[in-house]
Amino acid sequence: MGNSEYSKWIGKTQEKNDKLLPFPAQFMENTLNRDATLIEGKELPPLWHWLYFLESEKLSNLGRDGHPKKGGFLPPVTLPRRMWAGGRFWFKKPLLIGQNSLKKSIILSINEKDGSSGQLCFVTVKHEYFQNETLCLIEEHDIVYREDPKENDKLIDGVIASTDWDICEEITPSSTLLFRYSALTFNGHRIHYDNEYAINTEGYNGLVFHGPLIATLLIDLSMRLSKKTPSYFEFRGVSPISGPNAFSIASKKQGNEIILSAIKKNGTLSMKARAVY
Repeated sequence: MGNSEYSKWIGKTQEKNDKLLPFPAQFMENTLNRDATLIEGKELPPLWHWLYFLESEKLSNLGRDGHPKKGGFLPPVTLPRRMWAGGRFWFKKPLLIGQNSLKKSIILSINEKDGSSGQLCFVTVKHEYFQNETLCLIEEHDIVYREDPKENDKLIDGVIASTDWDICEEITPSSTLLFRYSALTFNGHRIHYDNEYAINTEGYNGLVFHGPLIATLLIDLSMRLSKKTPSYFEFRGVSPISGPNAFSIASKKQGNEIILSAIKKNGTLSMKARAVY
């Protein structure tokens, strides 16, 4: 199926309502080894909105990878592997825990490309989040679909990361952390909890650390430095972290921006990000 056949999905919309109950945020605090402080009326930390508005499908409606089968809201891209490629966020007003909320989504673009690893398809979806009819957050979510790995394919590491940072912290992940975050986001993608599937079917070196969770750790690092929520944040995945192996998150202040990276143990870049204040 080519771009012309996918084009009818561009402009497709979807709306979801959810109440931002305290318990998912409190479970996330425990998952990140934090003291429980988030109760009704408190501000939801940036990017923790991914704990809400969850997709729920019958088990029989899931694909081989654990994601819902394609062809509903998202286009029926024939490429079998799906990954979170990146995102952009405009923070207008804090989302408050305990309030009814509305999420409006629209498919902005669908683009097919040929990459070094084979055919790719990029889908960008825009989400807007409202409370009391007030726009609180705008998100643009980039999804990439890829071919299955070919025999003898090897994962290619990203470029060598900078070593010029103000702060660099090591993260030591565990399979329990990955399982908990999958559960909190109701993410059935098997690469995060099924080691045999991750290695033998999708060609990774082990369980894959969630891209959105890395982004969450990066924006949290920027906020610990700035003591406030950014007006804008963006991230892009460069190379997945699998194993799960230890990695580092790093930051450097440049004017009104904080430049951020997730760096593998071998010094290569896994994710790059930028927060604007």
